[in-house]
Amino acid sequence: MDQKAIRQAIAAGQTSIGIELGSTRIKSVLTGPDLMPVASGSFDWENSQVDGIWTYRLDDVWHGMQSSFAALAADVKSRYDLDLTTTGAIGISGMMHGYLAFDHKDQLLVPFRTWRNTITGPAS
Repeated sequence: MDQKAIRQAIAAGQTSIGIELGSTRIKSVLTGPDLMPVASGSFDWENSQVDGIWTYRLDDVWHGMQSSFAALAADVKSRYDLDLTTTGAIGISGMMHGYLAFDHKDQLLVPFRTWRNTITGPAS
């Protein structure tokens, strides 16, 4: 897509946002109607060991997602001189070896578990 077509797609909300919570960074990508990336942003983070569990604090998850999205929006502004105000779809994925478990009141049941935890050996 050329610059003009990308600008039109962004303005019309004919884009999709993907946010991935990876083990070393949270990355946000904006794709156009042709599914090609047109802008991106990221936030670097690191897990820490708390009470013997490798984890990320839930506040860090929210801060990281907001920072990554803000960097994406700034990239859109820088490249296309547009504010990112709407999109057609959004998808969020977590790292393949981690999980967040919530109760019916959206409270964490256990700390965010990461790929660095090797505590399931006895159960297997």
